[in-house]
Amino acid sequence: MPSQARVIWDPSFTKYDFGPTHPMAPIRLDLTARLCAALGVFDNDEVEVVGAEPATDEVLSRVHDLGYIAAVRAASQDPSSADGSYGLGTEDDPAYVGIHEASARIASGSLDVCRAVWEGEAAHGVNFCGGLHHAMPAKASGFCIYNDIALGIAWLLDHGAQRVAYVDVDVHHGDGVERVFWDDPRVLTVSLHETGRALFPGTGWPTDIGGANATGMAVNVSLPPGLADAGWLRALHATAMPLVRAFRPDVLVTQHGCDTHAEDPLAHFAVTVDAQRSAADALHRLSHEVCGGRWVALGGGGYEVVNVVPRTWTHLTAIAAHTPIKASTAVPQGWRDHVNQLTGRPGPVRMGDLTAEDGPVWWRSWDMGYDPGNVVDRAVMATRQAVFPLHGLDVYFD
Repeated sequence: MPSQARVIWDPSFTKYDFGPTHPMAPIRLDLTARLCAALGVFDNDEVEVVGAEPATDEVLSRVHDLGYIAAVRAASQDPSSADGSYGLGTEDDPAYVGIHEASARIASGSLDVCRAVWEGEAAHGVNFCGGLHHAMPAKASGFCIYNDIALGIAWLLDHGAQRVAYVDVDVHHGDGVERVFWDDPRVLTVSLHETGRALFPGTGWPTDIGGANATGMAVNVSLPPGLADAGWLRALHATAMPLVRAFRPDVLVTQHGCDTHAEDPLAHFAVTVDAQRSAADALHRLSHEVCGGRWVALGGGGYEVVNVVPRTWTHLTAIAAHTPIKASTAVPQGWRDHVNQLTGRPGPVRMGDLTAEDGPVWWRSWDMGYDPGNVVDRAVMATRQAVFPLHGLDVYFD
């Protein structure tokens, strides 16, 4: 019998470690796994938790240049030899002993859940260690060495998938995945992100819509700084949802970087864990609507490693297991005690940010009207005007 969810995890994934002061702290993965365990997500009989061995060079070369892979391998043996022309040994992507193996292991994990979902071994697949969407075919970028997302999508295409939809809700533009499939009409890439005028990598404009052979297959929703729950969810539901429905993919792959959160130190949105949970739930439901539930959900950015990342990705994993956790659920005291001992911080009390007094997460449907005086609506409309007609959709009402 297939499992409800295959989840990639074992402690070896914490070896993806750029050093003690780097924002991409491996503790965020360990605390996520511990919270999943503390809330019983990993104990579910329908959840299969598996590790992964590093992907081979042959596998990695489906997306990455062999010269780049060789450079990563060399830096993995001797970090002082890191070649800056490949983006290695930089402040964002410092080299360390074992960088190749750690990065190739994450890639292998995402490939495994794509394979499991496509071959029917699991209904859904989760790799919260993955989602490294900035890695380019021949260059490390934005804390990302190998692009596990692009490798997973490429595997799906090579093994019979005719159409794959990719939705990226990380606060940063999903530029690496977009680059790989820029001219491939079989892949729809949708990225909702903070405008490149304010944030790395400085790309992802609504007029960036794909190559000559795939016009309209790249979709970019470039949103203003300061965005909170209502605007963020409105943008997601007004762009990604109708486009994926129109595209009718065989598989839905989603990236759930949680650096959209108000407490994230590297960006400028003000989204709550509750809204991030709502987005994951909506995308999960969308997979059942359009592609028989074939859903692969990946992690990504997220640098508030105690209060945000563990809760958001535990929600994601529980949703994939079909055992969603209420935002009002208390965070287990044992997990909080561990966090306090490890970091000196108390940790969050509830699985959501909003209280009963705040009310539920709220957003306004696009069907209720477009407000040209609203900066979020103008950003959404720019994207809809750029790509909706190419998918047979109405700019105003679909």
